[in-house]
Amino acid sequence: MQEEKLLISLAKSGDKAALTELVKLYESTIYNFAFKICRDKEKAENIMQETFYSMIKSLNQFEGDSKLSTWLYRIVSNHCLMGARKLKSSNFVSLDEIEDDENNVKELAVDWDSIPFKSTENDELKKILDDSIKKLHPDYRVVFLLRDVEGLSTEETANILELTVPAVKSRLHRARAFLRNDINEAFK
Repeated sequence: MQEEKLLISLAKSGDKAALTELVKLYESTIYNFAFKICRDKEKAENIMQETFYSMIKSLNQFEGDSKLSTWLYRIVSNHCLMGARKLKSSNFVSLDEIEDDENNVKELAVDWDSIPFKSTENDELKKILDDSIKKLHPDYRVVFLLRDVEGLSTEETANILELTVPAVKSRLHRARAFLRNDINEAFK
């Protein structure tokens, strides 16, 4: 952490070697997170490049109140969501259109703990899960990935996405409910 702060300080003062070290430090993290959101290697590479370009351009604005990784997650999320909004693809399910009436809640409320998410060694299950995640609208996919895949807290996720904690909880709840339902349908 101290080494990272030193690298940030040096990079802010124009040290290109320090900037290169920061990019190397976060290169795989940024690419992997971008890929998880957009599910496309070429897009993930482009988003990674855009993220580092944004980092270089705006590094002097980074005050160090949060971790650099938190700031970079925000940049990646913004680039991914802007790209998805441009596409306005009909491949996504709008969870806002699902009414939270008693029938839908019961229909979607399957026990999440019964899905072996962390230790999916079965290729078929991995494919089903991946296909279900792809169907999530990017706004929900980002929240799900930050919280349940990257393991960030609700507060960190809210900070990264510039949302309120209740908004993160709501999107996470809807994402999980959709995934439970979609995965259950695949097994019927």
